[in-house]
Amino acid sequence: MVKIPGGRPGGMGSRHHKMMMGPVVKAKDVKATLCRLWYYLGRQKSTLLTVFTFVLIGALLNLLGPYLIGVAIDRYIIPGDFEGLQYIALVMIAIYGLNVVSTWLQNYWMIGMAQNTVLHMRKDLFNKLQTLPLSFFDNKPHGELMSRLTNDIENISNTLNTSTTQIFSSIITIVGTFLFMLWLSPALTLLSIIVIPLMAACTKLIAKRTRNYFSEQQKHLGELNGLIEETISGQRVVKVFSREKKVIEKFDAYNLQLREAGMRAQIFSGLIPPLMNVLNNLSLAIVAGAGGWLAVEGVITVGIIASFISYAKQFTRPLNELANQFNMIQSAIAGAERVFEIMDEKPETIDSPNAVKLDNIAGEVDFDQVSFGYKEEVPVLKGIDLHVKPGQAIALVGPTGAGKTTIINLLMRFYDVSQGQIRIDGQEIKTIKRNDLRTSLGIVLQDTYLFSESVKENIRYGRLDATDEEIEAAARLANADGFIRRLSQGYDTVLSEDGGNLSQGQRQLLAIARAILADPAILILDEATSSVDTRTEVQIQQAMLNLMKGRTSFVIAHRLSTIRDADKIVVIDRGEIREQGTHEELLQKKGFYHQLYMSQFHRQVS
Repeated sequence: MVKIPGGRPGGMGSRHHKMMMGPVVKAKDVKATLCRLWYYLGRQKSTLLTVFTFVLIGALLNLLGPYLIGVAIDRYIIPGDFEGLQYIALVMIAIYGLNVVSTWLQNYWMIGMAQNTVLHMRKDLFNKLQTLPLSFFDNKPHGELMSRLTNDIENISNTLNTSTTQIFSSIITIVGTFLFMLWLSPALTLLSIIVIPLMAACTKLIAKRTRNYFSEQQKHLGELNGLIEETISGQRVVKVFSREKKVIEKFDAYNLQLREAGMRAQIFSGLIPPLMNVLNNLSLAIVAGAGGWLAVEGVITVGIIASFISYAKQFTRPLNELANQFNMIQSAIAGAERVFEIMDEKPETIDSPNAVKLDNIAGEVDFDQVSFGYKEEVPVLKGIDLHVKPGQAIALVGPTGAGKTTIINLLMRFYDVSQGQIRIDGQEIKTIKRNDLRTSLGIVLQDTYLFSESVKENIRYGRLDATDEEIEAAARLANADGFIRRLSQGYDTVLSEDGGNLSQGQRQLLAIARAILADPAILILDEATSSVDTRTEVQIQQAMLNLMKGRTSFVIAHRLSTIRDADKIVVIDRGEIREQGTHEELLQKKGFYHQLYMSQFHRQVS
């Protein structure tokens, strides 16, 4: 029922955030990240076992091939036994055919497992976002969060699809190949592994730097997405102030940063494949030279040399394949770190085990010496004392930044008070189940958020089990039924993003209909008429009166003419209550409210 688009300290209606530029993200604990990825894979133990079985079969079949080549040379080709050669050729065809089938099956199962893994990761990340407090979103651009849900998760998916089976296969191939090589010729085996420590050292050195570069690349990609999302959402403002050139310059700067980071990551990681090829060829040259000399001396046969060279290639091939996938692996690790970083964020305060439910709310609200600051060193509210009787309409007025919206933020428990207490019907709100509290409060914002669904479904968001008849009844009470029926498809008309195909007043009426359908015990109206014309304002005010009947209501308004009939007007300035009383009482005092009212009155007259 309560929908707060965006959110900012001191205001609930802003959906456009400034970019949060920070230092370059450094690589975190790669081992821990891989362990957490393995946890997601481990949820599918039976599928993982199936994949591993096919990987094992494929690797073993691969290991048989080079051995049979040596046998064919020594037993059949050199002696001239072509009948035996035909037989072993058929055996080798069968082995390589089975290897193709095994590879296809392992890829088939692995793709399914990878997609299930990212399905759960994406679900966990999205669910986590729903538990985070508004203070988290205050400091995170929406586009940057979208990048983690899409780009980073997709990087993980692509890597799991290809690299997981490759790692299994590589380990089996390396171990099996080494044992075959050792069996064929211990001397050649020692010569062939001379370059392995050099390979490992080079890979480790490059990997350490490349992780940093890929983390930087993902960070800049998130920033660019944030700018794009922010610019598209605020396109009207961009055009009104003719800031197209400025926006393009800013985009070019961010795009250039991403290009530079991407080039550093790709170029540096691109050193690995050619380096591996050079070291691999060096190893083969050593083996071929030494093997030829041993064959001349009669120590080993030509067939063994042929098999050994094949095994030597096979021994370093897994390393080369991993090197060729190095970019993807590093990018996935950087993406996984960013995903887990969100998952590790501290969620909203969880309800205590003895939290109570709210039933049959009368609507009495008390603020008892409430103080609060979004930052500890910057107080926003100072010692707020306010008593609201059930059914009263309370108007909160004051200059911009006085703390009006912060009072609502605290009442909704988007933030918790620093000092003091807030009570509803005598029950401190910290001891009330958060979901019960928020479903008991209805809110209509100045900047209404509507979804890209039908008008009917946007109103039904207030109460998901509402019938069509109840939705239409709520729309009639909100004075929205008339314009809805004039739409092309009536209640089934699908709205564009954020209700862009409706006027501001029409969006407000839908928001009021949504709140009427939710039937909250306590109502909050946050400057709900400040952006509409006078005629539409009359319609909205009548709809709000219908909504406010019998409910405790908090009304934030800049137009003081709209709150004359409030039961109590609370004047807030610099986080403190300056005055409170009825419209007439405050005018007679000739204090702060009188100054505000008269200044607006003179502006309207002039």
